This record gives sequence, C-alpha cells and structure tokens, in this order.
Amino acid sequence: MNLVLELVEWFGDATHWTGSSGVPARLADHLRYTVQAIVIAAVIAIPLGAVIGHTRRGGFLVVGSANGLRALPELGLLTLLVGFTGLGVLPLTITLVILAVPPLLAGTYAGVRNADAAVIDAARGVGMREREVLTKVELPIAVPLILGGLRTATLQVIATATIGAYIGLSGLGRFLIDGLALRDYTQMVAGAVLVAALALLVEGLLGGLQRTIVSPGLHPAGARRRAPRQAPVFAGGTTP
Repeated sequence: MNLVLELVEWFGDATHWTGSSGVPARLADHLRYTVQAIVIAAVIAIPLGAVIGHTRRGGFLVVGSANGLRALPELGLLTLLVGFTGLGVLPLTITLVILAVPPLLAGTYAGVRNADAAVIDAARGVGMREREVLTKVELPIAVPLILGGLRTATLQVIATATIGAYIGLSGLGRFLIDGLALRDYTQMVAGAVLVAALALLVEGLLGGLQRTIVSPGLHPAGARRRAPRQAPVFAGGTTP
C-alpha cells in the first residue's frame, strides 16, 4: 500500500513532467528509438519475406536463421556493438532492428507462402506477371500476418528500448537505471509502469488499425459468416 501511495505521489509531482528529464521528453525519445528501428526492420524484412514466400526458395534457411537471432542477449549485443561503434543511438538502433526483423520476416513469409493456390493460379491465368501476382494478390492476402508480425516486433522493441539508458541514452529506461543507481525504487516502478502502459496503448492502437484496414473476408470469422450456405444432401445424393 505504501508503494501505491508513493507511486501516486510520484506521478503527481509536477517536476517529473517538465524538462529534458521529464516523462514527456523521455517518452518522445523512447518512441523515436522504437519507430526508427521498426521502420528500418520493415524495409529489410517485408520485401525479403515477400520474395522468399513468393519464390518458395530459401525459406527454411533465411527465416530459420532470422529466428535464431531472437536467442541473442540484447544487453550483451548492445555492449558488443558499443565496442565497435562507440556510444550513441547507432548501437541501440542496430540492436533493436535485429530484434524486430524476425517477427516481421516470419509474418510476411508465412502470409505470402500460405496464400490460396487457387487464387494465385487464377491471377496467373488472367495474365498477371509474377511481380503483379506478388504485389496485387499475395501481399494483400498476407496483410493480417504482416500486421501480426508488426505488432509483435513493436511490443518487443518498446520493452527492449529501455536498455538504451544503459549506455547513457534517454528514454523511459532512464527511470529504471537512475532509480537503481539512487536506490529509488519508486522511480524504478514508475518507469516500469510507464513502459507497460506504452506497450498496452500501442498494442491497442495497432489492433484497431488491423481491424480497420484488413478486409473482413481475410478474417476466419468473417469468412465463415460469408460462406455460402449449402443445401442439405439426402440419401441417394438428391437435394430438396
């Protein structure tokens, strides 16, 4: 109960909401790191996943290798990169991009790879070139899985961007690192609450975006609702 009261007091303190060390400034920096990493990862992963899914070549090797990157310890990777690039945003961005690529790549590959073969054959039958098949048929069908990968990657990056404070960067992770250094556990918990709240907010926004832009026919529930009703077949193969 004391911690809850201390948290309420911490969030109610105006000094925590102003200046370069206030919540708004650090939140803006945290979002900047996140958006920057997600955009770079999407530029790399979505075209690569689309091509691999369309050609059906190299999927096991490339996607499997990318998924193996998830096993890398982010803090250790960040420390290693600092040794090569020095302090700054660059090592954090590289670390976050490596974290974000696997879910985006896997989602795009799976979405394109599992597109209905009958639809693909029909597109080719009307004279579409392979590039048109990919961009006008397979990628639109893959949108739900691509967005699913985007949501996963974004949440992971938001949580992991806190390690930027370990190398002196801003962001919500500063509340955790500074609180630990000062043994200010209220500040540490406040930082954790802010990161969790940001992740939940972004997840809600991306979920709403997915429901808005994805065609209802691409949802399993929507497909079931729109499936034509078949007439019952009686013994002997006749219908009423």
